[in-house]
Order: sequence, then C-alpha cells, then structure tokens
Amino acid sequence: MIFRPAYVDKIMTYVDTPFVKILSGVRRCGKSTILKMVAEKLRKRGVSDDCILTYNLDSLQYEDLTAKMLYDEVKEKLSPTGKTYLFLDEIQEVKDWEKAVNSFMTDFHVDLYVTGSNSRMMSSEISTYLTGRYVQFRVFPLSFAEYLVFRKEYSGRYPSGLTEALHQHYGLPYNELHSEFARYLRYGGFPATHLQEYGVDETYTIVKDIYNSTIFTDIVKRNQIRKVDQLERIVKFAFDNIGRTFSAASISKYLKSERRAIDNETVYNYLNKLVGAFILHRCSRFDLQGKELLKTQEKFYVCDPAMKYSVLGYTPDSVAAMLENVVYLELLRRGYEVTIGKLASGEIDFVATRQENRLYVQVTEMIERKETEEREYERLLDIKDNYPKYVLRADEFAGGNYKGIKTMHVADFLLSDEF
Repeated sequence: MIFRPAYVDKIMTYVDTPFVKILSGVRRCGKSTILKMVAEKLRKRGVSDDCILTYNLDSLQYEDLTAKMLYDEVKEKLSPTGKTYLFLDEIQEVKDWEKAVNSFMTDFHVDLYVTGSNSRMMSSEISTYLTGRYVQFRVFPLSFAEYLVFRKEYSGRYPSGLTEALHQHYGLPYNELHSEFARYLRYGGFPATHLQEYGVDETYTIVKDIYNSTIFTDIVKRNQIRKVDQLERIVKFAFDNIGRTFSAASISKYLKSERRAIDNETVYNYLNKLVGAFILHRCSRFDLQGKELLKTQEKFYVCDPAMKYSVLGYTPDSVAAMLENVVYLELLRRGYEVTIGKLASGEIDFVATRQENRLYVQVTEMIERKETEEREYERLLDIKDNYPKYVLRADEFAGGNYKGIKTMHVADFLLSDEF
C-alpha cells in the first residue's frame, strides 16, 4: 500500500472535528485505499481496532441495504467506551444514505469518513442534506509524481524524482524522466494498472472494465437508461473532442448526420450524468475582459488518459489533447478552479484561480514555426496583469523565459512545487 500524502495529510487535519469527511471521485481512483491509510494513521496514534469500524457498501453483502438497516447495523457495533471512527466506503449504494449519516453524527460519538463515486457525492447535492457539516476531498487517479513513486515501488526501475532539482540526486537522467512522462500519458494513472509491469493491452483491459462498471452501474442502471447505444456514442464523441469546445447542440447535430436523432436536452442530460460519475470534467469559458463566465461552448476533459484510450484506442495524433488534459487535472488536484480564458485575440488554455492566486497556462505539443511561437506567447502578453504565465511544451527545447512568460516541459510543470 503506497502512501498518498497529497490526500491523507489533508484528511488527517480534520480528524476529531465535527465534520463528515467525504472523498469523491471516479471508481478505482484510490478512495478505498486512502480510507485504509487514514485508519492506519489512527492506529499509529493509538486508536484501537475496537474503535475503528469499516464497511464496504459496494459488496454484495450489503445489496438492498437501506439507511435504517445501516443505522441499526452500525449502532450494534459502536465502541461502548469511547469514540468510534466510522468508515463507509461507496456510501451512495445505500438508499437515503444522507439520513443515516445525519443520524450517526447526531446520535452517536463518531468521527465519520465516507466515499462515493457519483453525483450524489458532489457538493451541490450534499449541501442539501449536510449543510455546514462536511468537508469534501476530490480524489483523482495518480498524478505524475505519484505515478513515479508507484513505478519505483512496483517495477524497481525508476526513482521518484519530484522536481527538476532532484533529477540528478535521484539518479534519473532528464531524458528518462521525459520518457516516463510519455509512458504516463499513454498508460494513465489508475492505481490498479501500476501494481505490476502491465503491457498496454492489459492496462486498457483493466481500465475498460472500470469504464464499463461506471457506465452501467452509476449511469445506466441508476438512471434506468434504455438507449445505451446513444449514451456510448455521446461518450465517444466527447472523448474524441477532448480539449475542443462543443455543445449539446453540436453533438445532437453530429448524431443526426449519422441518422441517430436525439434532442439537445437529452444530450445535455447525458453529459451531466457523465460529469456526475466523474468520467468527464466540464470546463467553462471565462471572458477575461468582461470578467464573466460564458454559458456556451464548454470544453470537457476525461478523468484519465487511459480511459479515453481504452474506449477509442491510442493514436499519436491524440497526444496534444492529452497533454492539455493532464495539465488540467493537475491544476484541479492542487485545488485550483480552472476555466478557459477568452480574449479578443483568441483563447488561453487555462486560467487557474485559487484564493488570491492566479496563473495562466498555454499547452502545446511542440513549437516548430515562429508563427506558432508568436501565437502562444502573444495571447499571454495581451493579459496586462502580473500573475504567473506559462507556456508548456513536450519537446526537448522547452525551457527559458520570454518577456516574463516561463516556458517549461509539461513533465517539469507537473512535478513543480512553484504553483
């Protein structure tokens, strides 16, 4: 079990506070293991096993379990001598789980941790039931830094360099780091795919199973969707257009051209359900001059590169979009709210805001012509503030500074501690 401090350390700061700790994210991204890590930390603090109570509610053992049945089950097993640390994994499988969680917090001396894999665990839904009584942690598949740690642990081949300054210290040549990044971009970050040296076919088989279970359990079955083929066509369209702006209307128009009639509202509902299951992430556009969010032509990003490749197959011409995708996910991991920046001169790939901090990011696979270079930099130069600005590239010439804009290799940015 490889420690994931980016999550565990944050969660541990809320131990013994009067909040439900909620971990949400796509299936198999590591939520259950993080719960085990928190429980292990508690044991090291002196909490006895008698005071730690864990339920995996995704198990067939708890099929058809109601909130009242869960309440009665837990009530019988609470520690009679002190606080119980209660871990409820995949809580969304229990009908009316919110009532049980509220009652646990009200009726008993518990410290409560739950995980979930669909929209019922998103802030907009939870706030209805647990107003002011929860803290939420979004869990993602492995970051590039975490991937390197897994590679070191399970293959023994690559040390886990975390910043450019540490490359030499860890004995990992610069070109090997970039080679590992290329592998990460293709194999993705689902922890289960890095527990041993899987090939690409085995990796995509594992991830396709995650995709299927999410689609059919969290979307089709839960929402009683009959036209599964429509849903899957929308998924494929979205995956094939990662990093491009599109709307429900454009998908509807495309499907009609294939003689698959579907109205805009149905497409929009399907997209919402894919976002609710954490398969897709919606990224809105922000008018940097008008200072307002725009309601049309959003972008969507996939939860992990391997998810797209497991469905559509890997093609070299998809790399540029996946570079953008992994940068977007890294910004989310670090707590940024991310939008697309709209300027009169064009778009900024990402405007990332976290409290009083902001940064602007352009992502490109490589810059081969002067016109491309001017386009990438001039858009950033059009922004007349002093927040950090980056151009991220995947070629070996990435580096340097141009009129205050920092150029970095995407891999170095993902491992950087400067943002």
